[in-house]
Amino acid sequence: MPRVDHLTGATVDTAPPPCRSCMWWQTRPGREPAERDRFIAETEDEFGPWGKIYREDDRVIGLIQYGPAAAFPRAATMPAGPPDRDAVVITCAYLTDVNSPWVLQSLVLAAIGECNDRGWPALEGFGYRYAPGESFPTRFLRHRTIFPRDFLADFGFLPTRVSGRVQLMRLDLRTLESSPEASRLQRIKSRLAVLQPTPAPVR
Repeated sequence: MPRVDHLTGATVDTAPPPCRSCMWWQTRPGREPAERDRFIAETEDEFGPWGKIYREDDRVIGLIQYGPAAAFPRAATMPAGPPDRDAVVITCAYLTDVNSPWVLQSLVLAAIGECNDRGWPALEGFGYRYAPGESFPTRFLRHRTIFPRDFLADFGFLPTRVSGRVQLMRLDLRTLESSPEASRLQRIKSRLAVLQPTPAPVR
């Protein structure tokens, strides 16, 4: 049976191997890696679960990480950065199955809904303008720290700053319900309704 777990200190050891100890986003270039236990404790105290893990029959299909901009110092040094400090930043994702592209859509929707429920004003993420016709594995499969620009745009993210092929993109949650993006998100939710499981409680 498919299920979605919160990404927390209690579940991170069940994430895909590259994600279990990665501190790339939490560490500024040229600095010593940030302390993992400290990041987990502070982020969970101030924000709560900092991502989602999608499983099917105990096999991990996808993962997404997100949290307050201040929790990810690397974002301040990215092309088109820094993100606004009032935003939750979707930093990276991991997709294992080329036959389940809808899983990443489902995880982004879960992030949007959860951050909206927690009262955050916006989500931001870094988008990349791929060449036309680029393959699905290149755009989505395995570890991705920058998302396809058009993928974020489908959820209503709009560019706020551009640097070459990289764009900082923002989704304003305060106007989501009354915006044209709301109907777009509702259509995606309808398509995923049969497939999207109920999030599991925090362990």
